[in-house]
Amino acid sequence: MPNTPVLQVSRKAPDIYVWGLKGNWIIGSSLPTVEDAFDRMQASNKLDRIEFDCTGLKGWDSQFLSFLIKLIKQCDYRGITMDTEGLPSGVKGMLDLAKAIPERQDIGTRNEPQRGLFNAIGRYSLDIYVDFLNLATFLGDTTLAFLKFCMGRARFRQEDLWRLIQDSGPSALPIISLISLLVGMILAFVGAVQLKLFGAQIFIADLVGLGMAREMGAMMTAILMAGRTGAAYAAELGSMTVNDEIDALRTSGFSPMEFLVIPRIVALVVTIPLLCLYSDILGMIGGALVAQGLFDISFSEFYIQLQNRIRPIDFEVGIVKCTVFGALVAIAGCMRGLQSKRSASAVGLATTSAVVTGIIFIVVSDAVMTLLVTSLNLFKR
Repeated sequence: MPNTPVLQVSRKAPDIYVWGLKGNWIIGSSLPTVEDAFDRMQASNKLDRIEFDCTGLKGWDSQFLSFLIKLIKQCDYRGITMDTEGLPSGVKGMLDLAKAIPERQDIGTRNEPQRGLFNAIGRYSLDIYVDFLNLATFLGDTTLAFLKFCMGRARFRQEDLWRLIQDSGPSALPIISLISLLVGMILAFVGAVQLKLFGAQIFIADLVGLGMAREMGAMMTAILMAGRTGAAYAAELGSMTVNDEIDALRTSGFSPMEFLVIPRIVALVVTIPLLCLYSDILGMIGGALVAQGLFDISFSEFYIQLQNRIRPIDFEVGIVKCTVFGALVAIAGCMRGLQSKRSASAVGLATTSAVVTGIIFIVVSDAVMTLLVTSLNLFKR
């Protein structure tokens, strides 16, 4: 067919080849490959220059440019000069534009070859050390900004704070309701299977009540907020970094810590204790549903058993834990967002890292606080 892309390779001189391009080099066409063209020239012991004859070229688009970019890389690798004078003027302009914009340094980092176990351990150790320094610096800046907030000197927009409270509080109720109800039902069912062996189904209320109030309500609420709100914080601040909005704030004399970070931390710290209490109640309702539906324990019996077993200190410990979790989740999200590099893939990596970092903070701090509560005998009757 006359419009089929054709590549003709001919020798102009012992060390010069001419590539004749004909037809339509467009997307959807079966284009020749650079490797095939070089295979045709293998008989030449010396190849210093490639020229083009585009008199038969009828049309081209980005597919043709991709072919030429691959050819340029191959020529650079083989030490061959590529003469672009025979190409259409539009093609030459696009190639010049592609050369003028340097390739991002972080492209392709996921495909870096592995360089051995000890090399990987060393790099991960250095990354952990750098992350620790960055965390210490971020916590110091956050502390200073929070002190200004407490003294009423922090500069931020109050409407932003109320919007953040709305996003991290009431807007999270649907997912908190669903997960908490299911977690309470699962706790009741798993515990009742064992308690039924001893005829002690009534203690389902103790199991669900204490489990939700002391641990599971706070833990599940914090993990959900890490995946929902913490990731949103990282994505927002990462996008602002890409769009140079963070630099614009600094240029205008505003501190990003005061203007962006502190309102987000305050919003999550204010709303997450209420979400935790709400989660506790929904979890106990879920346990009561399972107890009544499967084990013939009425709601009144379940409620009376909860009253006899649950004390205010059980809720207080869980709420305090969840408040700490909320602060750590907000810190992780804001820190990763501000550390984001200036590309779309970097924003995605920052969002993922924010969730992972937030969950690590939650688990580690929960272990520390559980040991502290146990050593203080706060649950002793």
